[in-house]
Amino acid sequence: MRMAKIISGHAISESMRAELAADAASFHAATGSSPCLAVVLVGEDAASQVYVRMKGKAAEKAGYASRTIVLAQTTPEDELLGVVDGLNADPDVHGILVQLPVPKHIDTQKVLRSIDPAKDVDGFHPMNAGALASGDLTVLAPCTPAGIIEMLMRSGYDPKGRHVVVVGRSTIVGRPVALLLLRDTPGGNATVTVAHSRSTDLAAITRQADILIAAIGRPAMTTRDMVKPGVVVIDVGVNRVEDAESERGYRLVGDVDYDDVAEVAEAISPVPGGVGPMTITMLLANTLEAAKRQHAMRPASSSRAGRAVSAAGG
Repeated sequence: MRMAKIISGHAISESMRAELAADAASFHAATGSSPCLAVVLVGEDAASQVYVRMKGKAAEKAGYASRTIVLAQTTPEDELLGVVDGLNADPDVHGILVQLPVPKHIDTQKVLRSIDPAKDVDGFHPMNAGALASGDLTVLAPCTPAGIIEMLMRSGYDPKGRHVVVVGRSTIVGRPVALLLLRDTPGGNATVTVAHSRSTDLAAITRQADILIAAIGRPAMTTRDMVKPGVVVIDVGVNRVEDAESERGYRLVGDVDYDDVAEVAEAISPVPGGVGPMTITMLLANTLEAAKRQHAMRPASSSRAGRAVSAAGG
């Protein structure tokens, strides 16, 4: 039986990270500095610790400077805000990410608003979210949605003119990916429908999709009767389900019943190995872009190249 083409986020990420490493090396040669990503972790959440280590390793492998600031679970909100203020003021730091979730006594939105929008490489600051909603083509977009667009484009599935159904309306994935798909730019110009858990007759909506993006957070919710033959599927979900045969006692599955849907789809992304690696890759891409913009805004005399020119002229 024919099976769908696999859209491998892992393979696309490897290719992109090689490109970013070369670009970062060129940036260093021109400016004397490396793109720098600072990640702040508050508390001892095991999953967050793993993510932070992965981000740090990916940054260093690509030739970036990487800083990880670990704060205790009981850290007061004002102390965390002070750490962010310090990173905002540090010209050697180009991208700032506060790993979520933060402890309950800390206001997440206040923390996100405290990050300099120019260094907000997660794309969550209200100014950046608003710029994305207004159609700004230069905004640093949230990493997972931006990664989805890269996966589609680099796999030969340009959304232009296609009907894309996004299942999920979160501010982290569903809404921003819909906005990216609507932009008048490569990777955009799609006809977009956003559906969610309260949509009436969800299956009737998803069956209209040329491209289906599943981001609702329910394991194996999308089955073959909910898609049309030849659909392209990007599965954003990462859900734990019990598995007695696994050493960990669970396994990871997406929002799509992979084996079922792969028999009728044109292409599908797996879980794991799909969207996940792309999120970190787009974080690196945003950090490099932020570094370029910040360097361009500095007076020429503050850069190594500027000092060299002054010395030669004097």
